[in-house]
Amino acid sequence: MIIAEEPWESADGVRLRDAMGAELAARYPEIPDQEGDSRPTAETVDVYLIARGGDGEAVGCGALRLLPDGTAEVKRMYVAPDARGTGVATGILRALEGHALRLGADTVQLTTGDRQPDAVRFYEREGYHRTDGYGPFAGHPMALCYARRLH
Repeated sequence: MIIAEEPWESADGVRLRDAMGAELAARYPEIPDQEGDSRPTAETVDVYLIARGGDGEAVGCGALRLLPDGTAEVKRMYVAPDARGTGVATGILRALEGHALRLGADTVQLTTGDRQPDAVRFYEREGYHRTDGYGPFAGHPMALCYARRLH
């Protein structure tokens, strides 16, 4: 597996984010736009990574953006269903954490949802702890926010 920075607008990046969006829409059909004005874009993410399998196929992605308070936020973390359970998600997350440290952040935060038990188990296994909601997720009944202090 190779994990590397790629352009936000790359065809594989768009395909992976669209697949993520379709999966979230199926899990949360009553919430058409979960992020509003805080939706990540090429201009608002500091790092965008794509993971590729041995055959070069894009199998996962994740983005990182620095927030005004100096923390880093994981965005668009997604692994294709066929690649889940193979270490792709852990590889992407650790790479994003490394970028966060290089960018000067000592804490990484993220949001998942209450209908994503697989993501909850993954983040908790990787050392993330529940926190209060932040930004557009503060007070949202389905949002589950997590953070991890980096060493």
